[in-house]
Amino acid sequence: MSSLTSAKKASQHDAFFYARLLLIAIGVAGGNTALQAASDCHSGQFDETVSVAKVQDGDTLHLADGRKLRIIGVNTPELAREDRPAELWATEARAALRGLLGSQQIKLRWGEKKHDRYGRMLAHVYLPDGLNVSEWLLRRGHGLTLTIPPNIRHWSCYLAAEQEARTHQRGLWSLPQFQPLAAGQVTETKAGYRLLRGTVGRIGQSRASVWLNLEGKTAIRIKRSDLGYFNGVDFKALQGRQILARGWFSEYKNQLVMQIKHPAALEVDGKPLQTK
Repeated sequence: MSSLTSAKKASQHDAFFYARLLLIAIGVAGGNTALQAASDCHSGQFDETVSVAKVQDGDTLHLADGRKLRIIGVNTPELAREDRPAELWATEARAALRGLLGSQQIKLRWGEKKHDRYGRMLAHVYLPDGLNVSEWLLRRGHGLTLTIPPNIRHWSCYLAAEQEARTHQRGLWSLPQFQPLAAGQVTETKAGYRLLRGTVGRIGQSRASVWLNLEGKTAIRIKRSDLGYFNGVDFKALQGRQILARGWFSEYKNQLVMQIKHPAALEVDGKPLQTK
């Protein structure tokens, strides 16, 4: 990287960092909930400082000591692998993360759950000045929020950052392919991690789950083991209301199903789902 490029990058980052601090201060003074939520992206403590050997994609890092790290809170489009083509905006998301991190060390705060099913470490990632990397990616439209319990720290801040990018059509939100899919029009489970929009019809109850049935053969599934995160939610009151859910699709008994594990994955009438 040339000295000119490095200087330009540093200048841009500094400008963003100080502007963000100013916005947070204004939000606190004015009682703006959205801006106050942004302050939640900071961490008062860190568990480890590490060096990055490789940026694999927009949300995965290889550390210099050989460990592989999945960044908590954000899901970016997938790069090509084996017989699957790259998803739109995958290369842009990786390039953005590479440009942000450069050669500097990063600080980590581990999740309550420290490994995923692939053996990758799970952590929130910060620059030396405290900037939250997931928030930065989401605010610029390089990914979608991803909240998987028990790693729910910063979830409201991450959601606010994504909503800002969506509102201003930044990054991948400027592409028609990332606009919410209409329930009843999803025909396959290979759509990737997406937003789903629909109107809640029948509310189903089973021994294992609560079901929000939408148009067509599309449904939202919430396992009873996750209901503790939905404290105070009256699911029956959602009937007839429009929701926006985020997640992956799977097929279950001739239905296309999106399972959600946390309120961060569900918006009702354009607002985050309210819990107690």
